[in-house]
Amino acid sequence: MKIKALLFSAFILFIISCKKSENTTISKQDKYLTTSAGSTWNYHETNSSGPAPVNTDYTLTSTSRDTSINNKSYHIFTNSTGSTRYLSISGNDYYQFDSLPSALGTAALEILYLKDNISIGGTWSQNTSVTLPGVPFPVPITLSYNIAEKGISRSVNGNNYTGVIHVTTSISSSLIPAASLTTNINSYYAEKYGLIESSNIIQLNYLGFVQNVSVETKLVSANLL
Repeated sequence: MKIKALLFSAFILFIISCKKSENTTISKQDKYLTTSAGSTWNYHETNSSGPAPVNTDYTLTSTSRDTSINNKSYHIFTNSTGSTRYLSISGNDYYQFDSLPSALGTAALEILYLKDNISIGGTWSQNTSVTLPGVPFPVPITLSYNIAEKGISRSVNGNNYTGVIHVTTSISSSLIPAASLTTNINSYYAEKYGLIESSNIIQLNYLGFVQNVSVETKLVSANLL
């Protein structure tokens, strides 16, 4: 949903704190996510937000553990950068307990990042609020998701993936003029592999607060057990 791939702290997120309790679980494989213990994903991230691109390579590893967050079971993945990723599946809904995309914060939020039973053109959304430096009130934001493509093939770093779902995400706020907040967020999920590619571009200019983010992440290789 990093997926840790996104390293920004432009916003501080207002959320309710959550309790976590770990337990051992049986390894399993789901349609757009593999949770078998020992499976690994090697990613390459390019962060072009600053004056010069910053390249980072990292590895996600599936553990044999789950944890309970907000009364939902999340599978635990370790990141070679030292962080932890939490992913969950409920029916056809895929959740990530992580920070908002790109510049929208480092505090955690439960993100419904994929619905694999929705047809092309199908949408869903989430509402939350953030605070901006110098703004004395919470700013409401809406994350809107759209199934742009489904069942496609996509080549990433020379590897061809099938059954791919392309999800676009836009971010808006009732308090921020549309011209002051523009987003171009694209994510590609392949069967068994999960996220194979993403690009996150966010530009914000609101009440003197300026933020420009451009991050691309690609799956280099994976070993799914």
